[in-house]
Amino acid sequence: MKIALAQLNYHIGNFSSNVQKIINSIQKAEQAGADLVVFAELAISGYPPRDFLEFDDFINRCNLALNEITSHCKRIGAIVGLPTFNQGKKGKPLYNSAAFIADGQVKKYIHKSLLPNYDIFDEYRYFEPNKTFEIIEFQDRKIALTICEDLWNVQDNPLYTVNPMDELMPMNPDLIINIAASPFNYHQIEIRTEILRRNAEKYKIPLFYVNHVGAQTELIFDGGSLVMSAKGQVVDELHYFEEDLKIFELDDICNPEDIKIKDNKPVIGMIHNALVMGIRNYFQKLGFQKAIIGLSGGIDSAMTAALAAEALGHENVYNILMPSEFSSEHSVNDAIKLAENLKMPYDVISIAEAYDTLENTLKPHFKNLPFNIAEENIQARIRGVLLMALSNKFGYILLNTSNKSEVAVGYSTLYGDMNGGLSVLGDVYKTQVFELAHYINREKEIIPFHIISKPPSAELRPNQKDTDSLPEYDILDEILYQYIENRLGPKEIIALGFDENLVKRILKLVNMSEYKRYQTPPILRVSSKAFGMGRRMPIVGKYLS
Repeated sequence: MKIALAQLNYHIGNFSSNVQKIINSIQKAEQAGADLVVFAELAISGYPPRDFLEFDDFINRCNLALNEITSHCKRIGAIVGLPTFNQGKKGKPLYNSAAFIADGQVKKYIHKSLLPNYDIFDEYRYFEPNKTFEIIEFQDRKIALTICEDLWNVQDNPLYTVNPMDELMPMNPDLIINIAASPFNYHQIEIRTEILRRNAEKYKIPLFYVNHVGAQTELIFDGGSLVMSAKGQVVDELHYFEEDLKIFELDDICNPEDIKIKDNKPVIGMIHNALVMGIRNYFQKLGFQKAIIGLSGGIDSAMTAALAAEALGHENVYNILMPSEFSSEHSVNDAIKLAENLKMPYDVISIAEAYDTLENTLKPHFKNLPFNIAEENIQARIRGVLLMALSNKFGYILLNTSNKSEVAVGYSTLYGDMNGGLSVLGDVYKTQVFELAHYINREKEIIPFHIISKPPSAELRPNQKDTDSLPEYDILDEILYQYIENRLGPKEIIALGFDENLVKRILKLVNMSEYKRYQTPPILRVSSKAFGMGRRMPIVGKYLS
């Protein structure tokens, strides 16, 4: 039996596009001699549809789309994911389902059993878990059809009291098919592969795995669909960060002669590819083409511009340089050199006149108090106003340039440099931003060396440096990583060797800045714990603040 894995970039709620992609893949697989073609979890709706699932019309459209797909499966079988109504009288109104199609009709629905309800996942909000286990039969083969999380209860700390494959094994399946929506983070590839390997080795049958690819707002799906032998060997895998379709002969997977050795993928390269795809898909799926960026001459805006130029085309990234009396000459020159290196359009708009006007307007109300953060933030907000005005006038999307280190401790200005339609670096620590810069410059100098080598500064007061307010970034980022990603408390972090007063100050800054993060644009997620939908904290909480 020949099985095709179709790894596609779906668009949530765009039924015509999703259906056409699925049908095109069915036809391509059929022409290439495949007997069965497999699509990802919730392929018809896109993932995650979130509260669209509360609309009966949305579910009805999914089912109409399934009918259209079914009509193209008269000589080939297909497995495709979609939400379906729960016809029972009790439980959640929907199932997360896989439709098995053959001979021009839906032969069977298999429902997802294990519904993740952690981090970015909230499937139990919408779906009823399956409690009845059955296999599907096709061309004299028995298939254990599972949906994403159904294979994940083999971890060392299982979250569920049931394991779907344990329930299916007494029926003697010949293979496992798993359709998934597994978002990217820079640890996920290794974790995911290990989970799949544990299943193949435990049940001693080959495994076919299909993942989404593409970005859905802040979530990025890396693809990496694969086939695995009964011994847990990765026989082959599909491309990362792009659509792909491959056909495999089941007998070859059962008795593989050639094993594909997985290349070591540099973490920073995967982050780079994820961010580029995240920007590109955000614009494509919203129907926009052009971005605008406030280019300061610092590394964060330089990195954002370089990623955007790669994602959208250099001609579609408009850069605005907005110097003030505190801006150094080299920052302006650095920004211009970057724009010229990438052949991006740019303009220079001084904020001096606007700042003087506002300063004079506020002077009688500031009661002769000394220059402080108020005047610093005025500068950032003037820049925000200018960028949003140009965005409104010409239909650009403003890209936010704040990195995760700044976002974590609130080292940014609401309604100023925190403006934007999308945060590109909000899940990338400052130390990782420097790594990304070196990665982009791996073949030639794109980001000017001086931007990378100079001490970071907001340049909002004379001789300002980031280290005036924050520790060195290698120390700050490690403390933040232990708190945010690893969820360690202050005593545990101090025990790692960090200064007690510094740890307490940093954690206090993180928790006190929650109100700012609540107002940030969507942040492209590349870590295992990003700010946004996967990290839910109370604004008025007192813990560590």
